[in-house]
Amino acid sequence: MNWIGIAAYKSADNTLRTGLVVDGKVYDAQEALEAAGQQVRLPPSGLAGLLAEWQESSPEVLAALEAAAQAQQEGRIKLSPQSGALGIPYHPGRIFATASNFYDHAEEMGTKLAPRSESSPYIFMKADSSVTPTKSAVIMPPDTERLDWEVELAVVIGKGGRHIPVERAHEHIAGYTIINDISARDLNRRTDYPFSHDWFRGKSFDTFAPLGPWFVPRDCIGDPQKLRMRLSVNGELMQDATAEAMIFNIAEQISYLSGILTLRGGDLIATGTPTGVGMGRGVFLRPGDVMVASIDQIGSIENHVVAQTAST
Repeated sequence: MNWIGIAAYKSADNTLRTGLVVDGKVYDAQEALEAAGQQVRLPPSGLAGLLAEWQESSPEVLAALEAAAQAQQEGRIKLSPQSGALGIPYHPGRIFATASNFYDHAEEMGTKLAPRSESSPYIFMKADSSVTPTKSAVIMPPDTERLDWEVELAVVIGKGGRHIPVERAHEHIAGYTIINDISARDLNRRTDYPFSHDWFRGKSFDTFAPLGPWFVPRDCIGDPQKLRMRLSVNGELMQDATAEAMIFNIAEQISYLSGILTLRGGDLIATGTPTGVGMGRGVFLRPGDVMVASIDQIGSIENHVVAQTAST
């Protein structure tokens, strides 16, 4: 499948519309389909609606979008690029996050891991209300001094299921996007309970999950484990690794999760971050800092940090 992206953008009347991404530019997806003579109507809710009926509708819709993108590239149709702000590609129903899934990241965090043969993925949940789009602010709570970044490959589930074998997991992936798993490291720990960690609190504040810039269908990317991930802060490169270094690969994470619960279309898995986070460096985010998280064959998201005020 030729590369395309599916985005959400603000139109001139300030409503969110579905965008078709071609060569880094966003075009109105429905206009593109009509201009290319494709007899397909997108769901009113955009990508979220498509994910809800992924098995039934996605082959026809993706083929039509690919044809429209090719028509634009070849000059057979002439669309006007959209300049409205990007929203999140869709609102995930559930966000699952895999912790300490790179050996070098575990080492920099001082985490002692059991041998891989004796362990399984460690997955926690991050609040769906923490998502925020590219170019938006990450709001720093007043009670944290250790705000940190984590670039991660986000896997979007299309075909739900239970007890999914590793060798069939690829069939359940709809596509990919980028997530920056913002963490208040000092709020990840508790002393008032016998449980030492509270990752939900430290990772689920509003704006703690920048997501985007768009969704890329599965078949546009060859081997996702070879994708290179980078994150910079104020122009300085902090993280730079490939997904190949994961302890538990994407298929293993999907299989493990589906052994606990039924995965649904639209579920999102943040698959882990490599070394280079602030905690390992002793450097943390401050208001005014700008993060850029990038993954090859997907794109980049940019977010700045602001201090929490009474209105935020």
